[in-house]
Amino acid sequence: MSIQSVRAFLAQHAPDIDIIETDTPTATVQQAAIVHNVEANQIAKTLSLKLKNEVVLVVCAGEARLDNQKVKQVLGAKARMLRADEVVDSTSHPVGGVCPFGLPRDLVIYCDISLQQYSEVLPAAGSVNSAIRISPTRLLELVKASWVDICQ
Repeated sequence: MSIQSVRAFLAQHAPDIDIIETDTPTATVQQAAIVHNVEANQIAKTLSLKLKNEVVLVVCAGEARLDNQKVKQVLGAKARMLRADEVVDSTSHPVGGVCPFGLPRDLVIYCDISLQQYSEVLPAAGSVNSAIRISPTRLLELVKASWVDICQ
């Protein structure tokens, strides 16, 4: 379902955005940066976290790392990364293709300010060899996210 759910989401909410599919896997930040010929931080990685009993997504720059103290301070709880099976259950996307689009249910989504330094970022699009090009502001608006400062 994954990339198909992203296609359906974009068709409904942003029909002007095309999914870029590559023959080469782009599941890691480094792979994606090379294939798309951009800086690693322009790859907008989506982290799947558990806060207490709630799953949330955090979209951040490719080389950004969560700052546990900031996460606890800003989001109000200690976070843990979801296991691969939990990621698929929560997002319908495989690890390496996780994105905030085409989710099976509404999740709280945050965009880290680390994305704001770029006019264009590339989040995955539901598979390990797909992405889209989008401005950070449009990404935030499209998925009804909130800006946060929780990365190092």
